[in-house]
Amino acid sequence: MRALRDLIRLNYGQKLFLVATLPLVVAAVLISVIVTLESRQLAEREIRNLEDQLIAAKRAELKNYLSIARTSFFNIYGRAAPDDEEAKLQISQILAAMLYGQDGYFFVYDYDGNNLVSPRQTDLINRNWSGLTDDNGTPVTDELIRLARTGGGYHSYDWRKPSTGETARMVTYVVGLQDWRWAIGTGVFIDDVLATVSAARAGVEARIQRTFLWIGGITLAALLLVFVSGLFINIRERRLADAKLKKLTQRVFDAQEEERGRVARELHDGISQILVGVRYALDTTRRRLEAGDTRAADNLDKGIAYLSGAIQEVRRISRDLRPGVLDDLGLGPALKALIEDFGQRTGIETEFDTVVFRNRLDGDAKIALYRVAQEALTNVERHAGATRVSIDVRGHASGATMRISDNGRGLDPSGRTDTSGNGGLGLRNMQERIEQLDGTLRILSSKSGTVIEASVPLTHLLPPQERSDTSTKASA
Repeated sequence: MRALRDLIRLNYGQKLFLVATLPLVVAAVLISVIVTLESRQLAEREIRNLEDQLIAAKRAELKNYLSIARTSFFNIYGRAAPDDEEAKLQISQILAAMLYGQDGYFFVYDYDGNNLVSPRQTDLINRNWSGLTDDNGTPVTDELIRLARTGGGYHSYDWRKPSTGETARMVTYVVGLQDWRWAIGTGVFIDDVLATVSAARAGVEARIQRTFLWIGGITLAALLLVFVSGLFINIRERRLADAKLKKLTQRVFDAQEEERGRVARELHDGISQILVGVRYALDTTRRRLEAGDTRAADNLDKGIAYLSGAIQEVRRISRDLRPGVLDDLGLGPALKALIEDFGQRTGIETEFDTVVFRNRLDGDAKIALYRVAQEALTNVERHAGATRVSIDVRGHASGATMRISDNGRGLDPSGRTDTSGNGGLGLRNMQERIEQLDGTLRILSSKSGTVIEASVPLTHLLPPQERSDTSTKASA
């Protein structure tokens, strides 16, 4: 549980690194396990084949030795009777003299288990070894006699090497002389084969370990590369984000200063001049009243008219800063009032059309669409040279869309995104406002006019149950 909480506390870069490296580590571990298992299985099969081939060669060699031995005494055995002791002694001497290699010799047991010939281990001769087993409990004499009775065969067991006295694995081949009830055989030690097999296994393990180390090294290098790349990208993205944040902050400051400058100019050029006119009319009225001039009423009426104009100008500035109708009645009435005021002020033909929304827009969406419309109308007034402009607002299954179109000259063909010159927020800020709502802004422009289409997603439409307190107000 604590590990999960620590994971949740990881920052974005750490989570990204974890997501990128965890599959790589898991894949590397799985690959290592699969490669190790497959390599061991393949190597074990090859080693077993090698062992079988080497032992088969030893067995063929034993069979060949025994065939040579039988050839040496075949004539004697063929002419002898079952109880010909002289022939038995002669063959025993022949077999005792047939030594080969460092440990090779022939042995003879009768079917009762008595050893008759063992030239390299004479302590076994003339003794009964029935029931003899090796250190592992494998029967020796009884199994050799059984094989001889059935015609011959191979048998493996641990036996003492005559040259060293150490116990080693031995493979024997035995045949039977049924007339004499003899088991004649020879054997070869396969410790060299086992050493070769053991060396092969050790080599396989060494190769598997090297492969595992290679996989681990490659995985570590890949992790290091991912870490360095992620660190580089993270640093780069942070620098870009910081630069964008600084630029955005500067733009906010510039927008604030621009808006303050606009309000200051409107106060100075509009309200201030009107108030100066009101003061002048009142001063004139006062002087005429003191002089008993009957025209004082005319100057008073003029001052009242100036004061009414100042009130209207204050209302216009207040509406431009934050229209109250937007909060009180919704987006539709606010846009309608905006475009009607625009038409009266500029003389441009205007048209407004809307469909009542099934759900009400939230505050962020309303102000964003209103500011987009406000900026678009400002651009039309200053740059488009249009004679007609229309606004259409619709709610639909995917959200809400506002479409502003005019029949002006279109956008600047030089490709400037900010067509508002030094005033207003510009098309770039329109784009940013809509993108903050996860919406889209499309601008289609030609010589016959411009269409600006702003859409906000369904997530910015309030559910119907939140409309109970505004049932008497416009839906948009």
